[in-house]
Amino acid sequence: MSKNNQILILGGVGVLAFIFILFIGAIVILSGGIGNPFGNTVAVIPVYGEIAYSYTSEEYGTISNPEEINMLIQQANDDPSVSAIVLDINSPGGSPVASEEIMDAVKNSEKPVVSWISDSGASGAYLVASGSDEIVASPSSWLGSIGVIVTLTDLSEMYSQQGINMYSIKAGEYKDMGADYRSLTSEEQSMLQSMVNEEYDYFISLVAENRNLSDDYVRSIAQGKIYTGRQAQKLQLVDYIGGKDRAIQLAADLGGISDSYQVVTYTPPSSMNDFLSGVFSKMAYYMGLGIGKNNNNNTLPYVYQY
Repeated sequence: MSKNNQILILGGVGVLAFIFILFIGAIVILSGGIGNPFGNTVAVIPVYGEIAYSYTSEEYGTISNPEEINMLIQQANDDPSVSAIVLDINSPGGSPVASEEIMDAVKNSEKPVVSWISDSGASGAYLVASGSDEIVASPSSWLGSIGVIVTLTDLSEMYSQQGINMYSIKAGEYKDMGADYRSLTSEEQSMLQSMVNEEYDYFISLVAENRNLSDDYVRSIAQGKIYTGRQAQKLQLVDYIGGKDRAIQLAADLGGISDSYQVVTYTPPSSMNDFLSGVFSKMAYYMGLGIGKNNNNNTLPYVYQY
């Protein structure tokens, strides 16, 4: 081998070694240290207001839409600078389907998730929190309310007093079940009660699995009861009592951040294009479930909620 060839080979090896060193250095910088596979940032994702496939709420104002929350969770998982996630929860619950969808995203997160319950983490919001690795609750927070409710209104007597004749033309014996212009039959009450009981059992099984508790134990403390954060810790519904800072520190510890860390709050998109996109993407879903508009109070009266 000629001297020139040897020089070329040695030069090539040197370039490759230099590139490799740069590559390792970049990984270390991005991860915040050799011992941490991700970065030195904790992502905070707010879960405020009613959990629903909607963008406005007459009762609570703010809405936590599962598409947006799940997108933010995925964004945090895809961000190499993020090591852990904190869900900042202040919600009364809402749609069972929407709540379970967020819970699944939390459980499937590649990075550790800590839920912090501030004022409220009830019903579907607690279901979301139960899917996280750890739950921190403010001592005076209200949480739990593990139960299912269907709210109906019978306005038939008022209509009669006002001389209003409400009726429907239907195909299907039970199509107007729950309409406010008549009361439920005993058979219809049994049908709805059976559905509510089934959903209640499912709710309990999800919480039991997520919290590593037995179904019987969760059932004994559920029953729609509300607990303070202190009470909930004694009942094993939460892991720690504390504020947001404690939840963030716990997330940093779970994420392997040993030194200082940054905190970044993720917020959902709020442009009109995003709004319209979300509306149109859910139209088929609502039509399929029959959760749409009617002529009485704009929503079907027997949509159940967590």
